[in-house]
Formats: sequence, C-alpha cells, structure tokens
Amino acid sequence: MAGTIRISVEGGIARLALCNPERRNAISSGMWRALSAFAADAGRHGDIRVAVLRGEGDLAFSGGADISDFDTARSDTSGVQSYDDLVEAACSAVESLPFPTIALVRGACVGAGAALAASCDLRIAADDAFFALPAARLGLGYDPRGVVRLTRMFGGQSVRRLFFTAERMSAARAGETGAVDLCVPGAEAETATDRLAQRMADNAPLTLRAAKLAIRASEGAPQQVLAEARRVAALANASADYREGRLAFAEKRAPRFSGS
Repeated sequence: MAGTIRISVEGGIARLALCNPERRNAISSGMWRALSAFAADAGRHGDIRVAVLRGEGDLAFSGGADISDFDTARSDTSGVQSYDDLVEAACSAVESLPFPTIALVRGACVGAGAALAASCDLRIAADDAFFALPAARLGLGYDPRGVVRLTRMFGGQSVRRLFFTAERMSAARAGETGAVDLCVPGAEAETATDRLAQRMADNAPLTLRAAKLAIRASEGAPQQVLAEARRVAALANASADYREGRLAFAEKRAPRFSGS
C-alpha cells in the first residue's frame, strides 16, 4: 500500500509526517492504521509532551483519503462503513492523545486531510495553504462524524459553503473563521510551529492534559472524559510539578517540569 507515516521524537516533541508525495500526501488505509497505532503507543509513554503533524514537503498537508483505495476498500456499502470507521478511529485517536497536538498546514488540506487537521488542537497554516471539501464533486456521502469534526473547526456557515460549493478556502480566510490559529508566510511556517511546540513542551504536562480533557468534554465528548479531567487536575494539584511551579515563580526563574 502506498504511503507511510514518518515519526521522530526529540526533546519531548513528536513529529509525524504524512509521506505519500506522488499523491499529494493522500492518506492510504495503511497510513490511517499507522496513525491509530501511534496514538495507542504514544499515550503510554511520558516522554512525549507535544505532537506536530504535517505533510511531507511543502505542496500539501494532505490531498485527502487515497482514492486509489476506494475501488477495493470502499466499493460497496459494507466497505464504505468499514473504511469510514477506519478514518474515524484514526481521527478520534489523534483527538484523544493526552498531550497537545499541532497541525502544520502547507499547500493543500483537502477532504479527510482537513478532518485530520481538525483532529489536532491547534493549526498553523502557511499563507499558501488552502482547505477544500470536494465530496460533492466525487458523489460520496461524507461520514457524519467527520462533518461534526469539521463543523467544530470551521463553524457551521463556513463548512456549509465548503461542502455545498466544493470551493477552496484560503488560509487567511480560514484564520478569520477560527479554523487556523496562526497564518504565516510559508518560509516562516516551520519555525513558527517549532516555537509554539517548544513553548507548550516547556509547560506542566499534567496541567495541559487536564485542560485538554476538560475542553474535549465541553465540546461534547462522553461524560467520562470530564470525570477523567477532574482526576488528572487533582493529580496536577498534588504533583511535584505544582511545587516546582510555585518555587520557580518565587525565585523568578523558568520552571523545570518533570511531568510528575
């Protein structure tokens, strides 16, 4: 199957690249499974504090789901459901990561690629990036779970226009809708992303985890997510990091958080 997910971890920051350049980093079935596998493994390790997801090169974050899969994996009703479940599992797994995630968007961010970007907590886009939802040009029924995710990202009116017209939305316009947190010149996109990732990686991990869980609960995640947010917030309040934060503040120095 074409395409891979390249993963590296350094200094508490995991970097994932969608690698399928011949197809504008379209995401194959194997790549969706690899994203789910990364999320399952990453949640068990304390050395990752932030994850950055991007497309290989600067031409595309992702051109969407790899349509070359569709003749086999999405050719009938049962296949459609199985494939949609595969995509949803990967997007949900990324959403559920216990640390903050950033999507670095350059070039095209289309269809299921946009849904994957919407699964991240924050999005930084180069000024040459664009978003599109071309399902209506393909005649496919877009998974409602993905529509809900995209609506959270773009807002109701903007996602209507994207779906109904299949037009492109510029990064600048996406910034106006709130879908993009920062829009920067292409040459500055990686530096800006690295700076933001490092800023978050330097903060107290338990605090960030509790906040992320509570935010997810506010957006309609299952009730047990809020209970988990309460549990993790209590851990943060009893942690060595909380003591370190107070001491660093008193000593007017940068805190050194251990995640414990």
